[in-house]
Amino acid sequence: MQQIPSVNLRDFLSDDPARKQHFVNEIGKAYEDIGFVALKGHFLDDQLVANLYQEVRDFFNLPLSVKEKYEIPGIGGQRGYVSFGKEHAKGRSAGDLKEFWHFGQYVDADSKYAHEYPNNVSVSELPNFNSTGKKAYEMLEKTGIYVLRALALYIGLDEFYFDGYILQGNSILRPIHYPPITDEPKDGAVRAAAHGDINLITLLMGAQGKGLQVQNHNGDWIDAMAQPDELMINVGDMLSRHTNNKLKSTIHQVVNPPRELWGTSRFSIPFFMHPVSDMPLNCLAQCIDESNPKAFEDISAGEYLEERLVELGLKK
Repeated sequence: MQQIPSVNLRDFLSDDPARKQHFVNEIGKAYEDIGFVALKGHFLDDQLVANLYQEVRDFFNLPLSVKEKYEIPGIGGQRGYVSFGKEHAKGRSAGDLKEFWHFGQYVDADSKYAHEYPNNVSVSELPNFNSTGKKAYEMLEKTGIYVLRALALYIGLDEFYFDGYILQGNSILRPIHYPPITDEPKDGAVRAAAHGDINLITLLMGAQGKGLQVQNHNGDWIDAMAQPDELMINVGDMLSRHTNNKLKSTIHQVVNPPRELWGTSRFSIPFFMHPVSDMPLNCLAQCIDESNPKAFEDISAGEYLEERLVELGLKK
């Protein structure tokens, strides 16, 4: 496969059973073949996207001394600011050439998960930053819920199987700034080294320009570019593990631009859809047979997340 398939969520949302099934088949096959799709018909409107990008640019343009006061120790970077070069890919020591922010889940104080989630961090210098981030978080979460409903049907589960695990899940909205490159990167550092995502699915805003690359099953790197009205959505390691590798978590990277473009910034905003911590990621019976025996030990989503945060250098 040499390009990323495109699907339209409006097919799944329609009252036409044939259109709905067509979407289920198309997205399921894409996730078996390459693990990425470009999605039209999502719940983010153009004005919200424009507002979010403006707020994100304004935040990353703040002086470093201001941004650093929003870097909260002891929480593994799960909320607020994470400074340049702090995160690295699994198995690498060179830090990625990026800085980023984390918006997290919003739960009521009486939620059983309230004690697990750090509070979101408010940016006093930008009065609309947090409210804009929260609205985008909610629309991306809503989009992700429907994508997972389609995948549940494709696997042979009840359509609403994932809903209970997602609605208060530990999802993260991560605005990323890849600053201009001013010196030759050390140790082969790139903007985001080759990696698979931890979570169930990732919904990515801002993949219109070159930079994001996806590795197909032949080991070839494919440029993954969405149209302005599309989100790029990929399978994460949790969903791959839960489906016994039926749905593929694809390795991807963000490469450095050509040297003549080193002086430019790149912004991208992924939404990492995580379940609640007590969701079992045990391989689904529907995805195990003689030709595909169970490939993973049983583990909970929370246990798996802890393992991966240590591997990424965000937790000790």
